[in-house]
Amino acid sequence: MKKLFYDQFIPLTLTVLTFLGISLLLFFYINILNLVGAREKILTQIKIVDVTIGLTIYLKTSIDFAIFIGNLMKSNPGWKKRVSIEIGTAVGNAIGILLILTLWNFFREIPLLMLIMIILASLVLLLMAEESVDDFLAQEKYKKLHRGARLLQKELNFINKFFKPFLGKILPNLKITNIKTLSFFNLLFFSLTIPFILGLDDFAGYIPLFSIVNVFGFAIGVFLGHMILNLGLFLSPSRTITIVRSPLVLVVGASAFTAIALWGFYEAIRIIPSIF
Repeated sequence: MKKLFYDQFIPLTLTVLTFLGISLLLFFYINILNLVGAREKILTQIKIVDVTIGLTIYLKTSIDFAIFIGNLMKSNPGWKKRVSIEIGTAVGNAIGILLILTLWNFFREIPLLMLIMIILASLVLLLMAEESVDDFLAQEKYKKLHRGARLLQKELNFINKFFKPFLGKILPNLKITNIKTLSFFNLLFFSLTIPFILGLDDFAGYIPLFSIVNVFGFAIGVFLGHMILNLGLFLSPSRTITIVRSPLVLVVGASAFTAIALWGFYEAIRIIPSIF
């Protein structure tokens, strides 16, 4: 019973408390942005639809993260190190969201910069969609969907081949395989950097959605997704990784990323007249 308390109850409880803490931080940060930022204020209201969108998008973009964290937990066992990984990745994820939110909040006052930001984010989403399609086609399930997936893959590859070399330099998505055993504080700092190493492109991909969702609710959904993913990894790393890499999740995710990217291009076209 004591082992269960330390190995499960404490890490799981701290995971939930961390989610509540960074959500509260987000609330205060948005109020600060509203004082010094754009004329149009960011609403601090929570709608279920916005939270659901943020949750869904985050869980779909978290495949690399889930695999890496699962391996990191194996290399660094024990409840204390689980807590270190959770707090570090949660805070790192929150910092990434706050940075993107800050850029978006100020750039939306300058149409040209906003145009560039949305186009880059939409191109990132197309790269993410192609990766999802590739992973889906590499699996044997849902063969009836493979024909449509190959057609989408062909179209995405045609577009992405022009931009991938450039985006690869500014949006690293490293596949880290050398996972070491670290001390508590070294592990805490390393975990803080993981969302940036594996997910900078994911953060950028959120931007086209900011025009159609309430940003506060969306970010809460992202934080909630991170909490749920960590809870799953604590309880069963292998099963959680299997779920986030399931073929149905991959094909739905690829379709969603493509649709959001197209919406982003539409938003960019709408901004162009305000530049001239």
